[in-house]
Amino acid sequence: MDNKIDDGREFDLVMWGATGFTGRLVAEYIHERYGTGNELRWAIAGRSQAKLESVRAGIGATADSLPILVGDSRDPVSLAAIAKRSQVICSTVGPFAKYGSELVAACVASGTDYCDITGEVQWVRRMIDAHEQQARSTGARIVHCCGFDSIPSDLGTLFMNNSMQARHGAPCDEVKLRVRRLRGTFSGGTFASMMTALEEAKSDPAARRAMGNPYGLNPRDGYKGPDGPDQRGTVWDPDVDSWTAPFVMAAVNTRVVRRSNALMDYVYGKDFRYDEAMMTGRGVSGWARANAMTVALGGFMAAAWLPPTRAILNRLFLPAPGEGPSAEDRENGFYDIVLIGKAGGSGPRTLRGRVKGDRDPGYGSTSKMLGESAVCLALDRLEVGGGFWTPASAMGADLIARLENNAGLSFEIESD
Repeated sequence: MDNKIDDGREFDLVMWGATGFTGRLVAEYIHERYGTGNELRWAIAGRSQAKLESVRAGIGATADSLPILVGDSRDPVSLAAIAKRSQVICSTVGPFAKYGSELVAACVASGTDYCDITGEVQWVRRMIDAHEQQARSTGARIVHCCGFDSIPSDLGTLFMNNSMQARHGAPCDEVKLRVRRLRGTFSGGTFASMMTALEEAKSDPAARRAMGNPYGLNPRDGYKGPDGPDQRGTVWDPDVDSWTAPFVMAAVNTRVVRRSNALMDYVYGKDFRYDEAMMTGRGVSGWARANAMTVALGGFMAAAWLPPTRAILNRLFLPAPGEGPSAEDRENGFYDIVLIGKAGGSGPRTLRGRVKGDRDPGYGSTSKMLGESAVCLALDRLEVGGGFWTPASAMGADLIARLENNAGLSFEIESD
């Protein structure tokens, strides 16, 4: 189904934003896993030649031949020149609503595949509406949300559905994602993207609609379904024997999973239900933790909504450019996610699955997930043509295999 404009590209992959903290981690991961001058032809790119040279030197002596490309997020001419040289561009330059639109446009026009780590639903909606038709024509495969937003959710749901089909010959009518344990630093990029999204929501009705609609990322003819708003309070969940609290990433992940279902011709069914929450434990202590998390999240969102308190939050939580957790903190982080898949009909079935990652979710694991997503787009023979896809609908089982083999993730069934 490959209908790209040009197959004779100089590079398989260009890492855009390599001088940022997460971008440098992605570049280090790709070099560690795939080297330079081997099967994968790749380069690093950004705005500053000197900073890119510093990143290359920091990767190691074996990276001294790694090509460097220079461009600017606000300069369409430089972005077009870079896009035309590569099969795939992967980007960590956010907030994407501020710095990502011109690069997506350049990739679409050049027939260049693209992936990123955005969690900005309103921006993804704008990019789909602006460029979907042209991407189909040029063959550009655009895949947003290839980090902790939203690969564990999206590929975890696909894994649960495929497992249900293999074991019981039926799709999952419902999947629940419950974060059982998580350790890691809140990503500065995620925080900045959240602030940008809230700013846009205050002034732009279209952004508010995209963020507020449970099916806000679905194709325009698939805007309805059985799911309502994301969980907002403390809820007891007998399927995991635990109290639960709202999960801050649910507002992104749930929309991506529902879009995947629509793009895959409703392989999970048109009445498929999906939701996410944080597990807090049993008894009074679990209930108290869930309430505390609910109140804290509500207070944070209220503060982020108002300009004076939003400025304070920016000073408190937004790291300086190039800063982030230490290597030790990244390696000591992890996440452990429970997935409950249900199939109805004449013989109701329930599967309990699990997705685990061996690094902190916001930086260590996200950098590996994005790197493998980009390599998957560049090297694997995928079945989709041009358009705006999700990780599950574009890369599916190919990406699951890469993540399990290379990136420290595992997908497994705990019980049937």
